[in-house]
Amino acid sequence: MNQQEIQSVKQRFGIIGNAPALNYAINVAMQVAATDLTVLITGESGSGKESFSKIIHSLSARKHGQFIAINCGAIPEGTIDSELFGHEKGSFTGAVDSRKGYFETTNGGTIFLDEIGEMPLGTQARLLRVLENGEFIRVGSSKTQKTDVRVVAATNVNLMDAVEKGKFREDLYYRLNTVPIFVPPLRERGTDIELLFRKFTTDFAERYRIKPLQLTEGAKQTLVGFPFPGNIRQLKNIAEQISILESEQNKPIDTETLAKYLPQWQAPTQSLALFSSTHGDNFSERELLYKVLFDMRRDVNDLKKLVRDVLGSEQDSRQILNNHKDLFDSIAPDAEPRQSSDMGTGATRFLPAINGARPETHSRSAVPRDAVPPSENYGHHPPVQLFDEVDGDINDMTEVEDVTHETEEDDSLSLERQEKEMILKALRRNNNKRKYAAQALGISERTLYRKIKQYEIDEE
Repeated sequence: MNQQEIQSVKQRFGIIGNAPALNYAINVAMQVAATDLTVLITGESGSGKESFSKIIHSLSARKHGQFIAINCGAIPEGTIDSELFGHEKGSFTGAVDSRKGYFETTNGGTIFLDEIGEMPLGTQARLLRVLENGEFIRVGSSKTQKTDVRVVAATNVNLMDAVEKGKFREDLYYRLNTVPIFVPPLRERGTDIELLFRKFTTDFAERYRIKPLQLTEGAKQTLVGFPFPGNIRQLKNIAEQISILESEQNKPIDTETLAKYLPQWQAPTQSLALFSSTHGDNFSERELLYKVLFDMRRDVNDLKKLVRDVLGSEQDSRQILNNHKDLFDSIAPDAEPRQSSDMGTGATRFLPAINGARPETHSRSAVPRDAVPPSENYGHHPPVQLFDEVDGDINDMTEVEDVTHETEEDDSLSLERQEKEMILKALRRNNNKRKYAAQALGISERTLYRKIKQYEIDEE
């Protein structure tokens, strides 16, 4: 496709911008439109994925058929099968009549399934059958029906990660991903941000009959440099706010005025690794907490691996522990090596000193197993017995595994507390409006609703 054809499509569908990644995505959509291949559109929420589904439908042989867009994340799990595939009378409570589903009414047309990653696993199996054989069964029926529908799906999450976590079917992923189209986020489109802002402010000026806004050069640079986690949707909202509230200003909007309308942005949890690598030490408080928790878990796993190495190796125990001295120093800097007769000659045990108390070296023959100092002398946990000796062999790791398991549970509880706090902060900052709170957190509104129920959060 040449640039003139791409520009024609932009004008037809109201797409503004000249970023190379945007032009490439439009080019792919134009080429695949003439086929019946299934298309998977990926990109962040608010980046304009639905426009590409309309391009594909309008330039295809199905353009005279029906086009319907469905948000899979907005349909309750209990009714999504009925919405998509229909149901028979009496198939469930409230089914007073038979009903055709979207795949039946859109026969010969195109269905756009937005937020496909939010689709329940049971519905995913039904969708896979439609894609493979063009067959579906209404809820409460045993009769197989045929349909000729082209499916265009979109998602703002990494489906491969969802596959690994068991939340998305791997066979459905590969069936949907026949032709992938990536819609770039707004922050990667450079000067397109300024063009879109100008378009939005001009439209609002005509709607509200006010003077169009102008930006100073400094304000333009600030606008282009803002990350816009909400993408085009967020930019449009900001443009509308400024147009209304600054309409009486008779001079261009400067950087200071613009900054009042740009919210303080924090990277979503799922983008933590990427954000940390690209922004050096500029962490938010939440990112630092997550980093500490992840480091703690890694240290515990390293300790477990070390103990297994000691148990399964024929090397001298002292040599192994000396090789991993840095690990012990990072986990328990106050630990000191102790010679212990119950581990054999040359073996060394590292026991942490907690609250200033250091456990004494002892022999199994001198100190029985149940003769443990009171727990208050060692904080919340008594000294951990790392090894037991049975007939001269070291083979018991039960207590070590219990301690590491407990630490992992503590990590999980800490993560849940942090997640609940993030949700509460997002709700407060957005006046308990779930839609905007979900956008700030980088999750769907349906997922936020589920989390609110899970943590019993009061929105009053």
